[in-house]
Amino acid sequence: NKAVSLKLHKAIPPLHPADELYGIVPTDLRQPYDVREVIARVVDGSEFDEFKQNYGTTLITGFAHLHGMPVGIIANNGVLFSESALKGAHFIELCCQRKIPLVFLQNITGFMVGRKYEAGGIAKDGAKLVMAVATARVPKVTVIVGGSFGAGNYGMCGRAYSPRFLWMWPNARISVMGGEQAATVLAMVKREGIERKGGEWTAEEEAKFKKPILMKYEHEGHPLYSSARLWDDGIIDPARTREVLALSLSAALNAEIEETRFGVFRM
Repeated sequence: NKAVSLKLHKAIPPLHPADELYGIVPTDLRQPYDVREVIARVVDGSEFDEFKQNYGTTLITGFAHLHGMPVGIIANNGVLFSESALKGAHFIELCCQRKIPLVFLQNITGFMVGRKYEAGGIAKDGAKLVMAVATARVPKVTVIVGGSFGAGNYGMCGRAYSPRFLWMWPNARISVMGGEQAATVLAMVKREGIERKGGEWTAEEEAKFKKPILMKYEHEGHPLYSSARLWDDGIIDPARTREVLALSLSAALNAEIEETRFGVFRM
């Protein structure tokens, strides 16, 4: 009687071999790639029915099947803009109405910043996405396939938003912000303080100041550091992502899917 509310299909293997993921995903988190290539190597028959493909293009949303189970997939293809956040919130509402489990593929630096975007309502629109994630009662499973930084972690169902399972790839990194960004901001503050007092700060001194910050972020943002503190459910082989997700969803579906009652979204 498992997953009685879901229409199950016969499981079909992906058209593309999973071990191709090793060559698709770059080792440098700053290098972009199309997350659809990951989805094509995880879902049944590599079939992905994308939702609002040409709107909010930095967030990929759509329906698929995983070992015969219907899922809604939300995956990052860049920084989150207002349109991306609204699209994500809309998609989560649809999945909750239909009682379809959600799979999040995180590779996110955060929400877009800047005066233009703040005036355009990025905080309000981002809050809609975070609220939809927080209140969704369908099973949620998160895989961090790259970076997971700042408020982007919230919008993409990080640990605080109660995913049934949260897995990490070996290349993943998780912290309040990237190490390079943190070191640059702190160095800027330090430089301004020194120059205000009439002093000088050489490039060598700045590099020496940044080095321990970068090392700390690299060490504490590593998936081994996270897993050792039980902040996630483990590090998985990328080629086994399909298998791990299927087992996670199967376990989550032992309980009946609850009705979702969203609160009042900010308009």
